[in-house]
Amino acid sequence: MLDTTAQLYPYTRVADQDRVAHHPVIVVGGGPVGLATALDLGLRDVPVMLLDEVEGVGEGSRAICFAQRTLEIFDRLGLGEAVCARGVKWKVGKVFHDDRLLYQFDLQPEGGHKAPAFVNIGQPEVEALLVARIRVAQARGAPIEIRGGNRVTGLAQDERVELVIETPDGPYSARCDWLVAADGARSPLRRMLGLGFEGRVFEDNFLIADVRMAGDFPTERWFWFEPHFRSGASALLHRQPDDIWRIDFQLGWDIDREAELSEPRIRARIDAMLGDGAEYELVWTSIYTFQCRRMERFRAGRVVFAGDSAHQVSPFGARGANSGIQDAENLAWKLAAVLDGAPDGLIDSYAAEREAAADENILHSTRATDFITPKTPGSRLLRDAALHLAAKHPFARAMVNSGRLSTPATYDGSALNGPDALPGGPARTRPGAPCPDAPLGNGTLLARLGGGFALLALACDAPDTDLPVLHVADPGPELAARYLGGAPRALYLVRPDQHVAARWAGADAAQVARALRTATGGGQ
Repeated sequence: MLDTTAQLYPYTRVADQDRVAHHPVIVVGGGPVGLATALDLGLRDVPVMLLDEVEGVGEGSRAICFAQRTLEIFDRLGLGEAVCARGVKWKVGKVFHDDRLLYQFDLQPEGGHKAPAFVNIGQPEVEALLVARIRVAQARGAPIEIRGGNRVTGLAQDERVELVIETPDGPYSARCDWLVAADGARSPLRRMLGLGFEGRVFEDNFLIADVRMAGDFPTERWFWFEPHFRSGASALLHRQPDDIWRIDFQLGWDIDREAELSEPRIRARIDAMLGDGAEYELVWTSIYTFQCRRMERFRAGRVVFAGDSAHQVSPFGARGANSGIQDAENLAWKLAAVLDGAPDGLIDSYAAEREAAADENILHSTRATDFITPKTPGSRLLRDAALHLAAKHPFARAMVNSGRLSTPATYDGSALNGPDALPGGPARTRPGAPCPDAPLGNGTLLARLGGGFALLALACDAPDTDLPVLHVADPGPELAARYLGGAPRALYLVRPDQHVAARWAGADAAQVARALRTATGGGQ
């Protein structure tokens, strides 16, 4: 088991505390979003400093479900295999009503993907793996600095951002061109700027209990509506590494939180679920309330918000940390491009694309919450009817919502999208869509695409440009199905975050140049 209790970046006094130093990018927040952003920037040779008020990873497992797209991002950053090796892979979910299995689903029915559908691993371990990968990158020359025990207490901006930072040795100031606020749902930076965080708080509470036990449940996601063991109005079970299991119980709205967090009350609920005589150890417990909120704009001048500081969703569906990692990937290459001379408006595209993604996540999360916790007699009647029919009728299963699990956003309508000039091209790889993985040679496609702009030429020639080209003369069936569809050939322009920028049946250098200019914020 990874040691997540150590001070991974203990406070150390530095020379900058005696002067006002300038940094191209400062990231505030040492959670997975802040760490991934700093790592991505450093791997792109952008000097970046990460400030964290603590000196290591957070407590409690918190997020545990990391989705395929997040694992693909981690793979590009160099820690995907470590996360997959440490975590528990799964792809099957089951939905129960009382003691009846209603149906099951497979989240990765097709082959050819390097990453599994989901990996369960506690957030502190992911943070520790990110820090370890940053240390490797630093040793290889990546310009990344982490300062633990550094708490931002003041913020001002004009052409640049100036911070006041509190440390055990007193305050100091630092300046940066861009500030990434990844400081969580209670974001002090958001409050310093007087920015809102609007949305909805749902009238329900859920108990999280991480327990260590030698359970014989399969490695699947199990969700119960009105479970027969009566430990809550609904319940959820997930496996984690080291024989740790995440259990969620729906408690209702009007509860005594202190009483519900008492060990006897928690054990009574777990005992009812597992049966008398079950042996287990309580590892971590907490009570949370569903909230779906976001900032109106993710950019405020030269301050850019990412992860929970920008948006918050209910845990069912695993859309919190996964969407935050996608924020980091979307933002990092754009900051690198702007610092290298791309138009400043490219950062506005980050805000526009990820605001739309947040709206999609909030919509799914709100629908799941409304189904799990009906608010009116009429909505409960409809919910119960859907549950009654779901065991025998597939149409009813589409109505049952125990949390639509995280999927990557497609940036339809993005200002960065170029032409879609591929007649018969699959909808899943239209401009704005994330590139799906597929078998290629002895590996898979995404590993070959890398982390910069690239051309993917399938059964065709690519024009002469400065971009790297991945030629595939004879696409295999999976690659052809995902990128050709009914077309005999295709040329794709792929963004650094491995989303499709443009596609053609064939294009010349001028057409590619125009699409590249659009994809880097230069307009049509």
